Amino acid sequence: MTLVFTEEQNALRSAVRKFTGDRFSSERVRALMETPDGHDPDTWELMARQLGLQGLLVPEELGGSGASLVELAIVCEELGYGLVCSPFLGTAGLATTVLLACGDQAARRDLLPGIADGTTIATVALTEEPSAATPRGTGLTATRTAEGHVLDGVCSFVPDGHIADLVLVVAGTASGAGVFAVDRNATGLVRDRLTTLDLTRKQARLGFTATPARLVGTPESAGAALEDALDTIRVLIAAEQVGGAQRCLDMSVEYARTRCQFGRTIGSFQAVKHRCADMLVAVESARSAVHHAMETAADRSDALRLAAPMAVTLASEAYQYCARQNIQLHGGIGCTWEHDAHLHYRRAHTGAVLIGDGRHHRTLLATRLGM
Repeated sequence: MTLVFTEEQNALRSAVRKFTGDRFSSERVRALMETPDGHDPDTWELMARQLGLQGLLVPEELGGSGASLVELAIVCEELGYGLVCSPFLGTAGLATTVLLACGDQAARRDLLPGIADGTTIATVALTEEPSAATPRGTGLTATRTAEGHVLDGVCSFVPDGHIADLVLVVAGTASGAGVFAVDRNATGLVRDRLTTLDLTRKQARLGFTATPARLVGTPESAGAALEDALDTIRVLIAAEQVGGAQRCLDMSVEYARTRCQFGRTIGSFQAVKHRCADMLVAVESARSAVHHAMETAADRSDALRLAAPMAVTLASEAYQYCARQNIQLHGGIGCTWEHDAHLHYRRAHTGAVLIGDGRHHRTLLATRLGM
């Protein structure tokens, strides 16, 4: 791996770390968990107007920064570290990536400026079953009419689907999978907020009944575009998971330094040292894979086809492992509702299946290797 962060990228990381620390304390995260929307509109506006985070990938001529995936992945890692309650991943990660991949210039001009300035919350409805996320077999169909297209079907586990102003839907057509933009006020769209394991990231079930939709790109080119977009999305999710895993490691080490048993800090016991060391190895191994994937994505290298599934597999496993160990090392307090360890445990396990679980990505990696 040759990725070395620039001074500007390190400054971005520091700024986001400070922002999340100031705006997303444990008490604030728990308060947002209980709200129907699951996020703070004022903080969302600050993220867009002061830090410009939502527009990192958006071209400059459309109101964004025109940054690379490296910068966006850095932000995702820090948001994962802070366990941030925000529709950022769905908007700046999933939706922006899909819009850019589809190559529809008119759709870019119409939809990306709102994302960049924070006035549009967006998401992507990929599949009915999140563990089988592919551009095919979505369970949604699009029918061409005289006015355009209408969608029919159901899609569950859509991140922030209950509050999204713009939903990009992957639906089947006679020519193959297509990407369709649906406005929040479209007729026939029913949105039901789901109760899921991860309370810090709201998800929804979207139902479409003859719902008007705008075709983005063409069905003939959507398959390849979605494959590219999904690889980029895998890198962003992996970066977020590395951030969460690092937070679990930091929580465990801090507790081991301060918690005393038998007249000694528990961090002085060999068994505790071994657990923390194993967590460190898992985090650093995943981070190396993610940084390699970030670099290949930023360079638009063909190596991303292998780096992306490998990164998301290692990162999801590292996060789940560190979240489990974090609970164990905290003992009884780690099993209580009042402690934050369970929040990371929940996000680790739901994030691992957001666009396909470990088995799916191992199979994908083996297929791309020709095995």
